[in-house]
Amino acid sequence: MGKWIDYVNGAKSKGVMAKTLFMVRMRPVVPLEELADTVPDHLAYQKQLEEEGILFAAGPLGDDTGVEYSGEGLMIYNVESIEKAKEVAGQDPMCLAGKKTPEIRPWLLNEGRMTFDIRLSLKSSDLP
Repeated sequence: MGKWIDYVNGAKSKGVMAKTLFMVRMRPVVPLEELADTVPDHLAYQKQLEEEGILFAAGPLGDDTGVEYSGEGLMIYNVESIEKAKEVAGQDPMCLAGKKTPEIRPWLLNEGRMTFDIRLSLKSSDLP
């Protein structure tokens, strides 16, 4: 195992994007049916983060069979540090209500191609 910063610097030296984002995996700590009352506030918070340029992407996670849903979600935050990612995640209404707990990790965006303009919460895109 090596130091994260050494990996980041190595990626930058190779000429890839090397943009640090933060993966937030929200795991429920209550049964699925107990999440419903906080969903509207959670979605409003996600929209606020999107407007502020913090939320890069978000959505629910299925299980490893692609059949079941337990209430888990995944968000990618565009913030300057893991401390800020923890602060932002901790203010999610699901976390404030004690219904989900976040797992946060840095994620280095290196490769890929994006050639669209999409606003997820507004259901707006220029996709064909």
